[in-house]
Amino acid sequence: MKRASALSALAVVAAIAVAAAAAYAQGYRFREGSLAARYAPPHMPDSNFVVCRVAYRSVRVEPMGIGWQTDYPFAEINLSTRLSELTKTRVSRNPDGQPNHFVVRLTDDALFNCPLTMASDVGSLGFSPGEVERLRAYLLKGGFLWVDDFWGTLAWRQWSTEIAKVFPPSEYPIEEVPLDDPMLRSMFEVAKVPQITNIQFWRGVGGQTTSERGADSSEVHLRAIRDDHRRIMVLMTHNTDVADSWEREGEDPGFFYQFSPDGYALGIDVMLYALTH
Repeated sequence: MKRASALSALAVVAAIAVAAAAAYAQGYRFREGSLAARYAPPHMPDSNFVVCRVAYRSVRVEPMGIGWQTDYPFAEINLSTRLSELTKTRVSRNPDGQPNHFVVRLTDDALFNCPLTMASDVGSLGFSPGEVERLRAYLLKGGFLWVDDFWGTLAWRQWSTEIAKVFPPSEYPIEEVPLDDPMLRSMFEVAKVPQITNIQFWRGVGGQTTSERGADSSEVHLRAIRDDHRRIMVLMTHNTDVADSWEREGEDPGFFYQFSPDGYALGIDVMLYALTH
């Protein structure tokens, strides 16, 4: 699907976002990190698609980051909602009809029931030896991990050092994902990996810049670790906060129009790739 079609398909989301923004202006405030973790059960409630957020231990602090709770839970709630609206994917739902979303620790047996896992602010992450072994097993068995919202050289250094414990670069190198990769044409044609800032930063700079670390985060990277069959196991969006384009879709129409169509196009392509590989 061409970019124009992607924007057309997402136009319905714009109307929802504008309505939600009006409610936000009337007094709604969501404080990120304020909601309790909803841990994955031993058995999933159904066989439909669900996103699991990885809970990890932070060993350092990043500006504007709050560890594993960054972007939780509305990034996955909104992405699952749009995935169900724009594709035929069956999304797992609770009795109220809202998309299920779960938190999982890498040492939980429930990890292996998660079709897709996500983690934000991974420049603060530190793996234990047990977590290293479990994550490697999960990914080699067909699991998928998308890490997002980490900025600059120091955050990249921390993450790349930790993931190297799981997959040594000599065996599983980190690669740049080219724009002609089939994943980026799963449904929408992604011509550019967007640089999306968090909404607080965006407001602070009046929407005039998107690089949260200045020159140190000016270039966006889409990187991956692949298995022996070239399937992507770990996807990395560095120097961008794709999840904020989902999480904050309804808080400000300007933020939505600047970021959410591109963020959802990439997000849905990645979801469809993970579900079919």
